Amino acid sequence: MSRVALEHITKRFDDVVAVDDLTLEAHDEELLVLLGPSGCGKSTALRIIAGLEAPSEGTVRIGDRDVTDAEAKDRDVAMVFQSYALYPHMTVARNVEFPLRARRVPPAERDERVAEAARALDITELLGRKPAQLSGGQRQRVALARAIVRRPQAFLMDEPLSNLDAKLRVQTRAELVDLQRRFQATVVYVTHDQVEAMTMGHRIAILDRGVLQQVDAPQAVYERPANLFVARFIGTPPMNTIEGRLTGGADHLVFEASGVTVALPAGLASATMSASPDRVVLGVRPEDLRLDPAGSLTAKIILIESLGHERHLVVRLDDGQTVIVRQPGDQTPPRDGEAVTLSANPDSLHLFDADTEQRISS
Repeated sequence: MSRVALEHITKRFDDVVAVDDLTLEAHDEELLVLLGPSGCGKSTALRIIAGLEAPSEGTVRIGDRDVTDAEAKDRDVAMVFQSYALYPHMTVARNVEFPLRARRVPPAERDERVAEAARALDITELLGRKPAQLSGGQRQRVALARAIVRRPQAFLMDEPLSNLDAKLRVQTRAELVDLQRRFQATVVYVTHDQVEAMTMGHRIAILDRGVLQQVDAPQAVYERPANLFVARFIGTPPMNTIEGRLTGGADHLVFEASGVTVALPAGLASATMSASPDRVVLGVRPEDLRLDPAGSLTAKIILIESLGHERHLVVRLDDGQTVIVRQPGDQTPPRDGEAVTLSANPDSLHLFDADTEQRISS
């Protein structure tokens, strides 16, 4: 088993709590993504797994071993950094085989493993070059080959694609997913890019200020965010959130804000009545809003962003709150400054307690 587990991990730097009571497990052969904004604690958590940082509290397990106090070299993990960390004076072949030399692997086996990793990452023709002669994408492949050649229990990747341009980033993340499947590897992958997280991870663990907010499959996180932070962080564009109030009763519960009237579906209304929140926030994805002459949300177009296959309509509600509507590219766009009415798909509404920021689940 190559599982990686953090049990009640806390990390303090003087008065700053970087990771706060984090319990999380990457299952055997799983690609688990740690996702969050800068400073949320995701890289610190990865460094704790690697043995580059010692936790203030808690336990780290890799496979069936407690490695909390083990040195980094004894943890049987390979780390891929954002900066590649290649030795500039060595050829690609020497860079890739370096961890095997450090472990005194016999030369014949070293050559075989380097050749295998080079074939897997399509860098065979680069083995005689030095890092300065490589592009960013090629350097990243070399860094990955150096990690793969060790055949560790787990791979730890800290924003490895951040230095690549957009096109190469898309290509390389697809290659990483393919490699993970072929090698049946356990991978803990850190990123601030939610598109990477959604497209690569078997599960996503979302952190904010050192605290785990939600961990689940990408689609589950998108469809049922646990709280307002997750709702606003996941999605491009992110979920619209509108502050308002509730009126009516269990048989006809209505969310209202200035220029907004939305009847809640029965299941959500029942759950909301049980939760009895003092204040609420309505959440609705941009694709679940549409221009509708009979709609119950009145707004004004303030910006139209055309993306070819679709456009994003940024509208301002009567009370000044802004929301985004995703409109298919084949529909007629409105005019800048035009007053419009919108309707929302009732089955795709989300409601959050404004005080606790937690989701009200139907």
